[in-house]
Amino acid sequence: MAAQPHPGDPALHKCAQLAVAPIGESSMPPPAAEVDPRSGYCAATKTFHSLRAPLPLPPADLPLSFPSFMFSLLPAALPSRPALVDAATGEAVPFPAFLSGVRALATALRARLGISRGDVAFVLAPPGVHVPVLYYALMAVGAVVSPANPTLTAGEISGLVALSGPSVAFAVKATADVVTHQSDPAAILYSSGTTGRAKAVVLTHRNLMASNATRAAATVDVLMLAVPLFHVYGFTFCLRVAPSANTLVLHTAKRFDGREVLAAVGRYGATRLALAPPALLAIVRAAEEEETLIARVATLQAVNCGGAPLATELFRRFLHKFPGVCLLQGYGLTETTSGFCRAVGEEESAQIGSVGRLSWGAQAKVVHPETGVALPPGVPGELWVRGPFVMKGYAGDEDSTSKILDSEGWLRTGDLCYIDKDGIVFVVDQLKELIKYKGYQVPPAELESLLQTHPDIDEAAVVPYPDDQAGELPVAFIVSCSGSNLHEAQIKEFVAKQVVHYKQIHHVFFVNSIPKNAAGKILRMDLAKLTLQHIRSKL
Repeated sequence: MAAQPHPGDPALHKCAQLAVAPIGESSMPPPAAEVDPRSGYCAATKTFHSLRAPLPLPPADLPLSFPSFMFSLLPAALPSRPALVDAATGEAVPFPAFLSGVRALATALRARLGISRGDVAFVLAPPGVHVPVLYYALMAVGAVVSPANPTLTAGEISGLVALSGPSVAFAVKATADVVTHQSDPAAILYSSGTTGRAKAVVLTHRNLMASNATRAAATVDVLMLAVPLFHVYGFTFCLRVAPSANTLVLHTAKRFDGREVLAAVGRYGATRLALAPPALLAIVRAAEEEETLIARVATLQAVNCGGAPLATELFRRFLHKFPGVCLLQGYGLTETTSGFCRAVGEEESAQIGSVGRLSWGAQAKVVHPETGVALPPGVPGELWVRGPFVMKGYAGDEDSTSKILDSEGWLRTGDLCYIDKDGIVFVVDQLKELIKYKGYQVPPAELESLLQTHPDIDEAAVVPYPDDQAGELPVAFIVSCSGSNLHEAQIKEFVAKQVVHYKQIHHVFFVNSIPKNAAGKILRMDLAKLTLQHIRSKL
């Protein structure tokens, strides 16, 4: 194969019109008559099916890279608006420059560095308009992109390098000379490792096609991305620049400032903003403190929020300040190439506490954690998922792969969820984070959401503390609002009035901040260690 075809090439456009791939990749769906048209549940197989409209994925055996597929979705006449914009500096990259940059970069890297199909490229870079160009260029020649957090220590980076085994650091690649198969690795991302050692998640070109073809169905003019590009959330979103010819505005400032982000939304006319819950809290606070900021975001139509659970009270605060903007939650894992279910439109976004319906191609089961029996709608259990977005496996770790991914393609999410009669997915908490109090299961996220409804509480986190009699006790870490005079007894009483006895808070610690990872997930292991220190100091 010679140089990368231009997106206007009719032969390349043909791939976007090819047959739709089978749902779940590994098996065909049951007859429509067996699937409940309201929930997507099939009683015969005890499996939930997506009710979303089909999307035009190419046949799985067609030799095709993710960039080739994405470029095939671009119009023949490239749009004149920018493809990429740096929100901090105003630097813009037009679509023609984006495509030519990908081609030139790939050619240079292959010729000068000898990077070829299967080589792992370790990317350690801050956000910028060059990063999506680099990601596309690497995958176009078959290299495997492995982005990592640039703020990690040397020791942490060494551990990730040992997992992925890169042949080059800092990465690049474009226009492929060798045909890239859809089942080939395209990226290696790292699971958060918040409850154990980090794992290297291998994602294929097919995974990225399935994930981004889902997103390509929405027509968005200007998307502002305010999440890390090394995290699966930011990584997949930054690849959206090609499918719908969107303009992607990147938040590149080292520190997140809610006022600055809202100002950038207005400055660049962003119609959609993608961020994590801590960033959402920052823009809500900014709007509450300065009402004039709201008028500056008149173009904003929707906010995508993912990467971590979203407190109900924060959801309500957002809607109060931005009543004309849809707040759309999604749910997914690094192992599922980001979100496989998300809220779409006003009806689904109004379901506070939900993460929307299954995306096209997704199958799900809700399984009893102990018996392994698949459960019907409305009953909580561990969510299992199958589809073309599920990872290839963990690099160099067959044992961990077999524990999460079975021979039929079902991936165990480790999350306690339920799917209601309308096919709406609700995430209760992570199974491994449930607090076991005298045989009862207490979801920390439920108590955190309740605590954040208190007018004097800014942030809250709940973790277990070992107890000889109860097994584990729920304890809370609280960031109180400026000027408040909250004390432990008030918080305990506030919770006790609203929950059953086994969900009550037993200890309260006041802190200046709650530790979180780059995606906004609470680092519960860090808090659990801090709990031991606090309580022992009181003894």
